[in-house]
Parts: sequence; C-alpha cells; structure tokens
Amino acid sequence: MQKLIVQGGNVLSGNIKISGAKNSAVALIPAAILCDEEVKIYNIPNITDRDALTEILEYLGAQIKIDKESMVINSKNIINREIPEKISKKLRASYYFMGALLGKYKKVEIYFPGGCNIGVRPINLHLKGFEALGAKIKIKGNKYEIVADKLIGNNIYLDIASVGATINIMFAAVKAKGQTIIENAAKEPEIVNVATFLNNMGAKITGAGTSKIIIEGVSWLSSCIHEVIPDRIEAGTYMIAAALIGEKVKIEGIIPEHLEALVSKLKEMGVEIKEGNDYFVITKTKKLKSVQIKTLGYPGFPTDLQQPISTLLTQCEGLSIIEETIYENRFKNIKYLNNMGANIKAKNSKAYITGPSKLVGKKVEVTDLRAGACLILAGLIAEGETVIENIEHVLRGYENIVYKLTKLGAKIRVE
Repeated sequence: MQKLIVQGGNVLSGNIKISGAKNSAVALIPAAILCDEEVKIYNIPNITDRDALTEILEYLGAQIKIDKESMVINSKNIINREIPEKISKKLRASYYFMGALLGKYKKVEIYFPGGCNIGVRPINLHLKGFEALGAKIKIKGNKYEIVADKLIGNNIYLDIASVGATINIMFAAVKAKGQTIIENAAKEPEIVNVATFLNNMGAKITGAGTSKIIIEGVSWLSSCIHEVIPDRIEAGTYMIAAALIGEKVKIEGIIPEHLEALVSKLKEMGVEIKEGNDYFVITKTKKLKSVQIKTLGYPGFPTDLQQPISTLLTQCEGLSIIEETIYENRFKNIKYLNNMGANIKAKNSKAYITGPSKLVGKKVEVTDLRAGACLILAGLIAEGETVIENIEHVLRGYENIVYKLTKLGAKIRVE
C-alpha cells in the first residue's frame, strides 16, 4: 500500500498544465471497440484507470500502442468473451464495455463493475436502455448476460440524467437499426467529447450536450483521430489548491466555460481570479466568505469537486453548507478533516462547515478518489506533516499529481 507524506505550509506558485479528462477517457477507450478499423486518441491521461481499461481490451484481443501523447487501438480481431470479475471490478467505467460490446456484437457477458464506494450506484438505467433497444438481460449473481437478436432504435427516457447511462445507451444505439432518442440525457462536456469521437468514426449523433440526443444507426464505423478534452475536475482541484495557498498559480490548458459553476462559487467567497482564453491565474485571498453549495448535474456544481472544495470551506469565515444530491456516501472525508481540526457536522445529505479552522497534520485514510484530493489539499495547508494512506485511489484519477504539486512548490512524496 502506498502513502503520501505532505509537509504543510509551503506556498504554491508557477504554472500547471491540465491533463486529459479522466471521465472522458474512461468512456473513449471502450468506445474504440465500436470502430471497425483503427483509432488514435490523443491526450489520454496516464492514470491507473487507463491501465485497467487497457487490460480489458488486451484480454479481448485488441492491439494497443501507447506513447506519451497518444493511444492507438485496433479492435478488428477481438474475441467477444466473458469479462471476468477480477478485471471488471478494478474500476466503475468497466460498465462501458456493456454498451460497446452489445452495440457491436449484440452480446456481452461481464461482471458488475467496481470503483469508489461513494453510495448506491445502480446500473438499472443502463439496463432499461438496453432493453428498450431489444436486448434481453440475465443476471446470475454478480454476472450480467445481455443479448439481442437485433438492436432497433427506440425512444428512451432517463428517470435521472445519468452520465454513465447516457453514454452506454449511445454505444448500444450507434449501430442499431433506425433512430434512437434519449430524453433527459445528461449534458456533461465528457458526453459531447464521446459523441464527437463516435461522429468522427461515421456515427450520426446530434444533440449531445443537451437533454435530447438523437442517434441514427449506421452499419460501419471507420478509422479516426480524436483528442480528449481537458479535465475540468483536475483543473478545479488545482484551482482550489491555489485559492488555499497559492501565489499567482496559472492553471492552463483548460476550457473555462466547463468550470463556470466553480468559478462562480470561488468569486462569491472572495477569491480573485484572472481568466484567459485557456487559463486561470489564482492567488490566495486572506479573508474568505462562507457560501452554500448544492451539487447538480452539469452545468451545476459538480459532485466530483464537492469533497475538494470542503477543505477550502474550512478556511471561510462563518457557516458554509454543502448539499450533496448525487451520491449519499460522499462525506467520508469529513471525519478526517475534523480529526485535523475542522469543524464540520454532517446530517442527512448536508454538511455544515464552520470556519475558519486551523488544520494540523495527522494520519488520515483515503476512502475514494475525490476524498483523497480533499485530504491532499488539507495537508497542503495543515501545520506539520500529514500522512495519507490508501493513496492508490487518487492515482486512479489524477495524472502525475505528486510531480505537478512538487513543481508548484509543495513538499509531497510517495512512500
């Protein structure tokens, strides 16, 4: 087990380049299966989730080449066989192989996916979509068998605007016969990035980024080159770090409009932000105002930044309130922040944070990816040394996080 040692109190300064979006890349890699030729994807982050998806592709027989800038995937000769639990459980995004294999081969056998334990995360909306397209589903324990004689387009309404279900249904529908309409679709930028990838191959998808996506089925998808969008959650995490202990930190290589919800809250707190075409420059503000935050689907405040920003709220004057509406278990970081000196009370779906609080370095444990980011941020401002255990969760989703923070001036190392 790896752990991070963070020495608090070191001012961050300099430039930081944002990597490709984890939440986009983990869908684009399985999407490559749908191509009948070879695809090349640029800007895929070097994270362990990428490695886990690559392992599944190679298990199926895909040919893969990875270098610093790109990933080439050739799935012409893959064998559609059962994906075992030992590799499917490594990450949540393994469920994208459901839609991709069903869309191409009309059959998939896979065990229930893994990932962070941040609450009940059912895949019933994914299954409902597959059934609407003509698939039959058998569940044997933890194993799913999804089979269709043929897939036929249909109108599908999502009870919740789920990112995973929206993408998975797109995968299943892209080669279905006729037209599929997804109503109440999720609007996240990562969905637009995935739809663009499929369209570059020859798919006919319109409306991605709105609540209504229309897919006209095609029979063939050809070779293409594509690029992963910048990671808005990674960018947001470093923006929060700069607001905590930064001196003219430039976060570059971003799409500012993807971060409007976070920028709005930072400005409400009193953080000064200079914005350019593809960057923000942020410096720590001495006096921060308390705010209220409610997590929502895009373009609302992202649930993936709720835990990181809780560290910043411990430094605001007065009572801040976070309401988590997406995942009910996303407050596991609170007990560790409180152990470091924060004053946070959680009740039902809300966290009440009274500040400012002086944080002191302690031994803490990462329970999930974004909780890990929260604790790293806390370690950066805490007095003394913070030891963060189970850091593997963080390495799943942040490319070169130790290197990037060290480059900015943090004293942080892996053991």
